[in-house]
Amino acid sequence: MPPLDPQLFALDPSLLWVMHCAEGPVPRAATEAVARLLPCETRPWTLRFPDDFLGIPAAARASAAAVVGALAEDITLVPTTTSGLVTVAQGFPWEPGDEVLSPLGEFPSNAWPWRCLDRRGVTVREVPLWEGHRAAGEPSTRPDARRAGFDPEGALLAAVGPKTRVLAASWVRFQDGLVLDLERLGRGCRARGVTLVVDGIQGAGTRVPSLEACAAFATGGHKGLLAPQGLGFLWTSAELRQSLSPPGGWLGVEGSVDFTRPCTDFTRPWKRDGTRLEHGGPNLLSCAALAASLETLAAAGVGAIEAHVRGLTRGLLGALRGSAWDDEARRLLALWEAGRVGPIVALEERPGVLAEGRSRGILATAREGYLRVALHGYHAPDDVERVARWLTGG
Repeated sequence: MPPLDPQLFALDPSLLWVMHCAEGPVPRAATEAVARLLPCETRPWTLRFPDDFLGIPAAARASAAAVVGALAEDITLVPTTTSGLVTVAQGFPWEPGDEVLSPLGEFPSNAWPWRCLDRRGVTVREVPLWEGHRAAGEPSTRPDARRAGFDPEGALLAAVGPKTRVLAASWVRFQDGLVLDLERLGRGCRARGVTLVVDGIQGAGTRVPSLEACAAFATGGHKGLLAPQGLGFLWTSAELRQSLSPPGGWLGVEGSVDFTRPCTDFTRPWKRDGTRLEHGGPNLLSCAALAASLETLAAAGVGAIEAHVRGLTRGLLGALRGSAWDDEARRLLALWEAGRVGPIVALEERPGVLAEGRSRGILATAREGYLRVALHGYHAPDDVERVARWLTGG
């Protein structure tokens, strides 16, 4: 039995959803949580201020902390990965001439929050991660890329310059599925006085991050965390959080909900926990759903999910050996051994393959020239066999 019982979801047995890298299925528990709360939203006199208005977001923060191995006090509820990164980017104490370093080929959610700082004199510099690494649309040696033994962390750390203040990187890259070593990056950044900010959405829910190496970790909830669109969280270290300018949310100050004081008493200090960075009251329906989804993951154990997905990935790559995908399978197996392959198995995209999969009821995705198969804790070995039959023409 997979660590996440498929019966926890409203999955269609005729379809195989292997694209949580785009959007994950939401468990029944989350939809039930919304259904319980919605009548209270339509009849607001039934909402309880401490239990609902304060308690539901607090439950979401606590569940988020459990999933990533953190403290609830370090969690900030944010609508999306982008909004979490924007909170860091806009609050950071920049000086003109400062630089953000980033791997070449980041998803836009981890690009535009930094690029919009150009008016403040901050530049962004992209770093190729392997020999022949090119941006999408340029000539690429992709078939030979990402071979075991290449050193993306070394490339990033070697590129740090005297003006580099932030290294902004995805933990798991969206297109090629490459997993970066956060612990090594974090050590290297600390030694160089650089702040490591991580886009964690493609790994959260299927892997356990090394947060002690990071200064900030942002994720939306709608992919591996299996929550609806529109709510996620930002984890920040206490040191970074105190250095960030708060966005100005009214709940981010001490005594914000103490209505025995005049609301116009603006002598209050900013909080020190993660709510300091929240923009105001979060969507309670989204909070209820996020908390239920994260509790479902926590009950299964993200470590167990990670081990399960690793086994499924090994099985899929092994099944592709000896087929037309043999070179790809050999290359990715070597990367799998090195811990470089996470929940996204990214193969070289080939004409007609994605459409053929859809004709078989297998729903996968393609990005930037890669065919992506994303495996999670609700998938079973039979699902892997079905994917292998599709790819090998069986």
